[in-house]
Amino acid sequence: MNPISNLINSSRKIVIKIGSNVLSDDNGAVNKTVLHNIVEQVNDLRNAGKQVIIVSSGAGICGVGAINKWSRRKDMNYKQALCAIGQVELMMAYKEYFADYDIHVGQILLTKEDLQDPHRALNIRNALFTLVDEGVVPVINENDSVSVDEIKIGDNDTLSAHVANLWNADVLIVLSDIDGVFDRDPKTTDNAKLIEEVTNIDSLLSQISIGETSSFGTGGIACKIEAARLVNNYGNSMILLNGKKQDIIRKGISGEMSGTVFFGGDL
Repeated sequence: MNPISNLINSSRKIVIKIGSNVLSDDNGAVNKTVLHNIVEQVNDLRNAGKQVIIVSSGAGICGVGAINKWSRRKDMNYKQALCAIGQVELMMAYKEYFADYDIHVGQILLTKEDLQDPHRALNIRNALFTLVDEGVVPVINENDSVSVDEIKIGDNDTLSAHVANLWNADVLIVLSDIDGVFDRDPKTTDNAKLIEEVTNIDSLLSQISIGETSSFGTGGIACKIEAARLVNNYGNSMILLNGKKQDIIRKGISGEMSGTVFFGGDL
């Protein structure tokens, strides 16, 4: 059995982070086919006895799709307004698709202060346990409409790692628009090599070239690696997969597709 299959099959509590580039099509609108396929796979995991929490980007993209006249405005007030509109659209999509499997969803929006304050963090943890225990899938995002630099987490890779640690998840699965970590940028280099297993992040960073952030997302590969470090420091592992590929979690479990596994704890 491959490492991805081993990790997912042996895990009961799974956090899945879905990136903006996974949810967007080439025009910047929400790719509903991809989103529905991810929901199908979450249902599979639940049917296999797993508990799942989703950390989802995409509010900004959904906002652009709903109010196209503000498309990609640079002004912070417009960005926050787009996220306020888009968050509703995003949750409506999750509600609709999970309803196909008689699954309810619950929304939680967070800022950095929420995670740093012990009392708030405990309340978040209790809410997560209650929702999951009652069969609800929590969908978590940063509260972009009120987050400014002083209280902004920064990217949902980091947020997903903090959520995984707060909930004591067994594994964090990050769905991005690349197949995993490569020794150089696969989008600009033909002979880039996929690194399938990482046991030492500092050693990895000394061997690879890190590219730029994406046009839609706020976090590049560097953010994903640091998210893996946060999870590894708690003794747990992270899997990076290409979420734009059909049935990627299913195929990761079956060994048909690869990604990068960041191992935490004793090997």
